[in-house]
Amino acid sequence: MARRLNASDADFARDFQKLLFARREEEQDVAQVVRGILADVRKRGDAAVIELTNKFDHAGVTAGTLKLSAAEIDAALGKVSKAQLQAIETAAARIEAYHLRQIPEDARFTDDTGALLGWRWTSVDSAGLYVPGGTASYPSSVLMNAVPAKVAGVKRIVMVTPASGGLINPMVLAAAKRAGVTDIYRIGGAQAVAALAFGTETIKPVDKIVGPGNAYVAAAKREVFGQVGIDSVAGPSEILVVADGGNDPEWIAADLLSQAEHDASSQSILITDDAVFAGKVAEACEKQIALLPRRAIAQQSWNNYGAIIVVANLDDAAPLADQIAPEHLEIATADPEVFLGKVRHAGAIFLGRHTPEAMGDYIAGPNHVLPTSRTARFSSGLSVLDFMKRTTLLGLSAASIAAIGPDALILAESEGLDAHARSIAARLNQRPGRER
Repeated sequence: MARRLNASDADFARDFQKLLFARREEEQDVAQVVRGILADVRKRGDAAVIELTNKFDHAGVTAGTLKLSAAEIDAALGKVSKAQLQAIETAAARIEAYHLRQIPEDARFTDDTGALLGWRWTSVDSAGLYVPGGTASYPSSVLMNAVPAKVAGVKRIVMVTPASGGLINPMVLAAAKRAGVTDIYRIGGAQAVAALAFGTETIKPVDKIVGPGNAYVAAAKREVFGQVGIDSVAGPSEILVVADGGNDPEWIAADLLSQAEHDASSQSILITDDAVFAGKVAEACEKQIALLPRRAIAQQSWNNYGAIIVVANLDDAAPLADQIAPEHLEIATADPEVFLGKVRHAGAIFLGRHTPEAMGDYIAGPNHVLPTSRTARFSSGLSVLDFMKRTTLLGLSAASIAAIGPDALILAESEGLDAHARSIAARLNQRPGRER
């Protein structure tokens, strides 16, 4: 049973802080192991990747079978039903349409001195997508990571995914083909991250690595950051539902459990101003958990990290929501726009009673790769901008450098950077250091 909190209780502030800062992941000392794997792949390339892949995934790969052939991908597509292909197409098209609107505009303008100023946006040349799984099916993860890269203009999109027993789910491959993935390798774990970052005889290195993974993948991404870019290091999934008593408790319970079934470390929280409704949701959760195939995971998550918080009115929920800064925030109220205007921090927000978070996971359009563990206070979900970088532009004429150069020269000299000063002074036909 999830914990129950009431904002009117004397100990609420203390109990809420305990909920907020509860450690939801066991500390795993994997850094040393990961560093060894990275060093091995960097030194031995394909040989290390093959050895580690066959050891951990029993994939039976060789240098010649690391990369999936076009024939293998096409054969996998033949195992996907028309209905599944249509679902992938619908999701991909909606994700693509949403992310096309995120493409930033270049700018060029001239200021009052005649200086040309501006910026331009260009994509990274290549991106690596880590898809967890093996025989598990995560086509949504493929689409959410690859489609924004394609929209951004990335030419080479490389996917790595564990192939347990040498197998990759056909739905994953169908999603990869639709999303524009150019290369697919049957490798996973820290060795896959190392191959993407450093390159091997078979795998060319990429500029940025995105996608979730286990503790070893997360640690590897931390270690290679700087050599390549990364999206983030994600924690357990989480959802906050702010709901009034006008909701169907069965719906809200299902929404809470949609995250609890992800992982035993996931967190699901309900905030409501209706104590009777809160009780009904709690009862519905227990009944629904018993029916879930992943009930053991969902029950552990709900018991250990779930919470139902009752407040006097929903205005009191906004500051609590901002402190939680959830990955997913559902606003299931009569007028969700009112609450939306009062909350600032969330990875993604779902408005209204008919907008379950699960729709955002698959097909709605916005990205489902989102900040977790309260990092929505300062970061955003994956977008087209994660695959692009901004370069500033500056062009000076003789007149414009004459107008602003003297002040720049003073600043350079005040910092004791003589070569800087000489570079500017040469254009001004002045000697650095002269009195002005």
